[in-house]
Amino acid sequence: MRGSGKLAAGVLAGVLLASGTAAAAGDPVRAAVGDLVGEGGFPGAIVQVRNGEAVSRFGDGYANPATREAAGPHHRFRIASNTKSFVATVVLRLAGEGALSLDDPVERRLPGVVRGPGYEPGKITLRMLLNHTSGVHDPLDPHFFDPYLVQGNRAHIITPSEVIRRSLVDRPSFAPGTDVKYSNTAYLLLGKVIEAVTRNDVREEIQRRILDPLGLGHTYFPLWSPFLRGPHLHGYDMSGEDMTVFSPSYDWTAGAMVSTVDDLATFHRALLAGRLLEPAQQAELKRLVPNDEGGAYGAGVETLDVKCPDGEKKTFWGNTGAGPGFFSVSMSNADGSKQLVLALNVYDLAAELNGGQRVPKPPADAVKAALC
Repeated sequence: MRGSGKLAAGVLAGVLLASGTAAAAGDPVRAAVGDLVGEGGFPGAIVQVRNGEAVSRFGDGYANPATREAAGPHHRFRIASNTKSFVATVVLRLAGEGALSLDDPVERRLPGVVRGPGYEPGKITLRMLLNHTSGVHDPLDPHFFDPYLVQGNRAHIITPSEVIRRSLVDRPSFAPGTDVKYSNTAYLLLGKVIEAVTRNDVREEIQRRILDPLGLGHTYFPLWSPFLRGPHLHGYDMSGEDMTVFSPSYDWTAGAMVSTVDDLATFHRALLAGRLLEPAQQAELKRLVPNDEGGAYGAGVETLDVKCPDGEKKTFWGNTGAGPGFFSVSMSNADGSKQLVLALNVYDLAAELNGGQRVPKPPADAVKAALC
C-alpha cells in the first residue's frame, strides 16, 4: 500500500536535497512559494512560516482552479502521513501512563492479528512499529488501488483490518529490529493497539488528548467519507485530474487526517517542544534510527540532515504527507526557532505506483528559505 507516504522519507529527501537556487530579494519564502505556483506547476499553495515568535501565513494560486477560488491559509487539506505523529503521541502518552510498554510485543496487545509467512509477532515490539524497524510492509499487490484508479470508484472502502491482512500475505521485509523500512501498515497496527488498550475509538483518543487541549478546531479524522468538509484545497494528479474526492478508509491511522497549516503548526510545535509528553516519552519520540534517505526515524517523526545554501549542515525535524492530490511539509529546525508548514495541491498516486514523477517540482527552495 502506498498513498499516505510510504515513500514519505524519499519525498522528504527529494524535497530538501534537491538542487536549486535560493529565492531572490524580498521575502524569500514567498518568492520560493510563488515559483512553485508559477512556473513550478502547482495550482496553489498555503503556508505558515515562523521565525521566533513572528508568524506569517499566506496562500498563493488557487484552491480550486475551476472556480478561481484563491488559496488561503484557512483551507483544509489531507495531511496524509503527518497523521502518524498524532498516533505516535497517543501511544507514547499511554506508555507514560503505564497502560502499555513500548517493549510489549504486538502479539501481547493484538493476539492472533499478525499472522503470515515468516512473521514473528512475539518479537515485533510496539517501538519497532513506531520507528519502522518491524519488518511489516504494506500490501505488495500491484492492483491494491485499482478500485480507485482503474475502476474510478473513489468512494471505495478498504478497511484497516483488510489492509493488514493483505500486507501479511507476503513475507516480512526483514527480521524484527534488523533493518528499517517505512511502513504504513505498522501504524494501522498501532491504531488497533490504541483501541485495544483504551477500549475506545482511536479518533476519540486523538480528539481528547491532542485536538481539544490544543484547540485544533479545524482538524478532524475522517473514517471513510471521500469528501472534505468546509473550505479546502482541491488536490490534483500530474495530468490535472481532480483527486479531491477519495476515500481515506485504507489510510486510517497511517494517514487519514485533515487539517490546516495553523493547526498542524500548533501541534508540531507543541510536540517537538515537549509540551505533550513527559520527559521519558519525549526521549522516545526523539530516539532516532538512521534510514537510507539522509535522515532518521523517531516515534512518528522524521529528521533529515540538510546542507543549507551557506554550506552549513543542519537537521530538520517533523513530517511530510503525500497522498492522492496533496503533498505537505511540516518541519522545524533543530532548536525549534524556525518552522514551516507548506501544503501543495498536486501529488500523483498512480505515478508513485509506477515509478513516475509525483509532484511538478520539489519545494526545496521554500523549505530551505524558511528553515536554514
